[in-house]
Amino acid sequence: MRLALIAHDEKKPDLIEFAQNREDDLAHFDLTATGTTGKRLADATDLDIERKQSGPLGGDMQIGAEIASEECHGVVFLRDPLTAQPHEPDITALLRICDVHNVPLATNLASADAVLDELLYQLDVEFDPTE
Repeated sequence: MRLALIAHDEKKPDLIEFAQNREDDLAHFDLTATGTTGKRLADATDLDIERKQSGPLGGDMQIGAEIASEECHGVVFLRDPLTAQPHEPDITALLRICDVHNVPLATNLASADAVLDELLYQLDVEFDPTE
């Protein structure tokens, strides 16, 4: 099962902390991430992460294409709601493609935990949701 990890600049530290705290759980997935986010996650964890282009250079669209072709099964996208993004149309398209294909999408840490727990359940991996 493939899971995409994306974070805007101001949210990258939050995603890194999330990945460190849930590293054992994330290790059950085929992980992909946009450029800088993927590099920072790989540097901070032992997770194997396929890196796409940076979001503004098309990485969001690359992940969207995987969703459309049913190759990506969940997305954690920690967005910065207080900062305008130059590639906002790409972001909106990624959110829309998740909705169109009924792919779970987390946009904050609370929903990231929920999405990860549900995907683990779907994998039938034993996990303790109280951790």
